[in-house]
Amino acid sequence: MENDWVHPPMNEEIRSIAGAYVLSNEGVVTHKGREVLYVVGVGVADTACCGAGAGVRYALVPGYLVSRGREISRVERIPDPEDREAVARAIRQREGYLDVQFP
Repeated sequence: MENDWVHPPMNEEIRSIAGAYVLSNEGVVTHKGREVLYVVGVGVADTACCGAGAGVRYALVPGYLVSRGREISRVERIPDPEDREAVARAIRQREGYLDVQFP
């Protein structure tokens, strides 16, 4: 199933009631001959009532690139668990340890 992916702004703090996140970079890895789009960010829960300063570095993987645009790209989700794990390993190898999510 294909979806539009709106490229979010990089290096802008987005605040919420419990903290903030910043997306730092966008990248592409290759899996089974196809390009996979991912975005790396850092989230910090610094204003939550149950704790302060906890943060996590993560990657969001919209999916395989079908077509790439400057502001909006077309992506195809990655449903297979084995493919997801292989993509997560490739991203961690490039970016270091982080939590990889497939929204």
